[in-house]
Amino acid sequence: MILHGKPVQERVLAEVKAGVDRLKQARGVTPTLGVVLIGEDPASQIYVRNKKRAADSVGIASRDCLYPQGITQRELNALLRSLSADPAIHGILLQLPLPRGMDEDAAVAAIAPEKDVDGLHPMNLGNLLGGKPGAIPCTPAGCVEILDHYGIPIERAEAVVIGRSRLVGKPLAQLLLGRNATVTVCHTRTRDLAAHCRRADILCVAAGRAGVVTGDMVREGVVVIDVGMNRLPTGKVTGDVDFASVAPRARAITPVPGGVGPMTIAMLMRNTHRAALRHLAP
Repeated sequence: MILHGKPVQERVLAEVKAGVDRLKQARGVTPTLGVVLIGEDPASQIYVRNKKRAADSVGIASRDCLYPQGITQRELNALLRSLSADPAIHGILLQLPLPRGMDEDAAVAAIAPEKDVDGLHPMNLGNLLGGKPGAIPCTPAGCVEILDHYGIPIERAEAVVIGRSRLVGKPLAQLLLGRNATVTVCHTRTRDLAAHCRRADILCVAAGRAGVVTGDMVREGVVVIDVGMNRLPTGKVTGDVDFASVAPRARAITPVPGGVGPMTIAMLMRNTHRAALRHLAP
């Protein structure tokens, strides 16, 4: 079974649009996302445009703060604190990575936790670790949404996560643990990666390198979530998993592109809507 992200994305966005419409009718409030983009990284510019297009489709407004020529760290932190204090802004998206030399940790910490729709503020990551998640990082949330949509059981599954970034690997491991999976986290220092992979009922790969997992490293019937997005010298986009050799052994697998990718923006829209609801709660 191919776990396409598009139908899952469409369902989530439809749910968000319905919720946004209800909020506008009941409270006269339009959820608004403050978007901050520093520099001229082409991939970031494309990503921000896609996010803006998704926001328009569900009725979420956006306020763009674009600085193609760059700003200082102090100016960025002040901007994020200003957006955090603005009652008309319900969510803040700081597009990462920042230009070289800027402090991402300081910038993320300048965002009010309740408006952090990427779920990367230390308080939000801490709440996830504590089992009381608020805003959840979008890509890990999208991975779990795909599993749920296609009826893949998580409870009691042996789950292996390759990658330990704060953006994907660590929060994804916590989400799976919170759903009663038994979770192993692997990384660049892991000995005998293949042995760990072969134990997996659910294998989530966010290593950031093409071809990390091949067919001989997985068992028959595994479910594979490939978070990777790598562009080969040929121009072809591929995941972290060697799809050709792994897919014949897998019970289900996400394609690249078209798997996890569409979910990241969908979950950002859900986080923004939920941030607006929290802001308006008595």
